Amino acid sequence: MKSILKTLAIVLTLAFTVGSCSSDNDNNSGSSSRDIKYEVTGNYTGKLSTTYTESGNGGQSADINSLPWSKEFTASADTYGAGITVSGYGGVVDQTVTVKIIVGGKVQKETTAKATSDGIIVAIPGSFVFGQ
Repeated sequence: MKSILKTLAIVLTLAFTVGSCSSDNDNNSGSSSRDIKYEVTGNYTGKLSTTYTESGNGGQSADINSLPWSKEFTASADTYGAGITVSGYGGVVDQTVTVKIIVGGKVQKETTAKATSDGIIVAIPGSFVFGQ
C-alpha cells in the first residue's frame, strides 16, 4: 500500500509540474526569490509520505515521521518551479494535513485535506512556476 501511494504521489507531482509549466499567467512572476519552503502541518496520525520538486527540477520522496514537517532550499536558476504532494494511510476519519508552498517568505500555494473513512489522505496544493 505504501509503495502504491508513493508511486501515485510521484506521478501526480510530475503531472502537475509539467502541466503548470505551460503558459501560466498566475501572479507567480512577481517573486524573484528562489528560496523555497515546503511545510506540512496538521493532526494526522497515520503514516505520511511526500514527493516534492527540489532544485534542478529533481523529484524527491521522503517519509514524514512527525508533524510539523518542512523542507527548505534555494532553487538553482534552472529550476522551473516547486510542487509537492503528501499522502498517507492509517489515520482516523477527518484528521487533516495542511500543505504549503512558500516562496520568498510568501505562501504561494496551500491546501488542507481530510482523511477519508478508510484513514487515507492525499493533499496536493498545486505547483508554483517561476516567472520567465
